[in-house]
Amino acid sequence: MISICLQVLIAWLYSHIAEYSIHRWILHKFAAKKGRLFSFHWRGHHRDVRLNDFVDRSYFGNPFKISSAGKELFSLFFLVVIHLPLVFYFPWAFSTLCLCIASYYYVHRRAHRDPAWACEKLHWHYEHHMALNQNANYGVRSDIIDRIARTRESAR
Repeated sequence: MISICLQVLIAWLYSHIAEYSIHRWILHKFAAKKGRLFSFHWRGHHRDVRLNDFVDRSYFGNPFKISSAGKELFSLFFLVVIHLPLVFYFPWAFSTLCLCIASYYYVHRRAHRDPAWACEKLHWHYEHHMALNQNANYGVRSDIIDRIARTRESAR
């Protein structure tokens, strides 16, 4: 029982650290230049959200279409695949990671389809896109890692 709880706790914490790290260092640093892998984050997602009052229209169409949302979904699927070996040694951790990835996609998609909900429930993510400094507030599901890393900037 302790092993299961430990697997779940570590995987949940790891998912938040990974979400923050991928967003900050891969999507905002490495992929910020045009033509790079994952440049869709800046060239598609951030641009569309700024132009449409936080709405990303790619979340309204086919999720498997080659769009910002489609590329994000493919990237999340890739994350599941690279963590697949965990299922043989730490099945509860793998299951937790899969739930966290699904939670991330649901929350991020809902936020960019319903800006009023995002502004109330995920104000740190709303501020990530709509404030002057888009290089802060990297957490989507939570701002806990931003607070620890001191990258949380509040407009409130």
